[in-house]
Amino acid sequence: MRYQRLDLNLLVALDALLEERNITRAAERLSLSQSALSGMLSRLREYFDDKLLTPVGRSMMLTPLAQELVEPVRNVLLHARTVASITPAFAPLTARRHFRIATSDYVVHVLLRHVIQEIELSAPNITLEFMPQVEDSAEKLRRGDYDFLIIPEPFIADDQPFVPLFEDEYVCVIAKDNPIVDAEFDLACYEQLGHVSVLLGWPRTPTFESRFLDDRGIRRNVRVQASDFLSAASVVVGTRMVATMHARLAHLAAKHLPLRIVPVPLPVPHVRECLQWHHYLDADPCHRWLRNVISDVAAKLPASGA
Repeated sequence: MRYQRLDLNLLVALDALLEERNITRAAERLSLSQSALSGMLSRLREYFDDKLLTPVGRSMMLTPLAQELVEPVRNVLLHARTVASITPAFAPLTARRHFRIATSDYVVHVLLRHVIQEIELSAPNITLEFMPQVEDSAEKLRRGDYDFLIIPEPFIADDQPFVPLFEDEYVCVIAKDNPIVDAEFDLACYEQLGHVSVLLGWPRTPTFESRFLDDRGIRRNVRVQASDFLSAASVVVGTRMVATMHARLAHLAAKHLPLRIVPVPLPVPHVRECLQWHHYLDADPCHRWLRNVISDVAAKLPASGA
């Protein structure tokens, strides 16, 4: 399709080139040959009468015009994708969509497994893909790589809509045969013990509770760094180590692992998990339906630690 002499398919190539700033990587992303993408870049340069990308040493830099095009091009593609996905009569039973949700394993275990049970019957052709929660999750949401974020409130982007889902408190988990008794588990003991901490995604991103403890100057003796919360709970079994984690997941893990749950020996604020999406998806009926399902399931969660 052409609009004012511009082949709109070239915008997809332009978006990849502006983000990757590398013809090889952009071609791989679009499943095209380098020669094909180079030809598309030549056509884009002719249309805009600008080089767009210029070689500087071994890398490529965006021209001033290309830098101005980054956000408008991305917004056009996001809007086009939203329009293309809207059907005149949305029906969950027949809708076919794939949604990418960036979140932690904690949210998957305590919330999204119940969401899956809900949509399996009411929307059998809607599929979900759980993506890693990474440092630039908000940017991935802005450019359409993610359809949803479910993350702690302090990490949400301030330029996109969101709704709170649920709150949870923090507890410590230790092995059931750990000789520590509750009376001995004070702050000094907490700092002295070996800790299992969690770093999410890549690059490795500290969690909400880790940032809080670091800000408070709590010096943990971190012995193991796990990539997810359930692994952290598993690692403490058979050791004298401790892991600080969400109460809901701790109680779930304790049903299957020989764990003991004890209070954190300092006041850690509750965490509020929120659902966030791109504002271009506000009016998408299928997206709105899934947002409502997630919110309804979250509202029915039992109290923290119940």
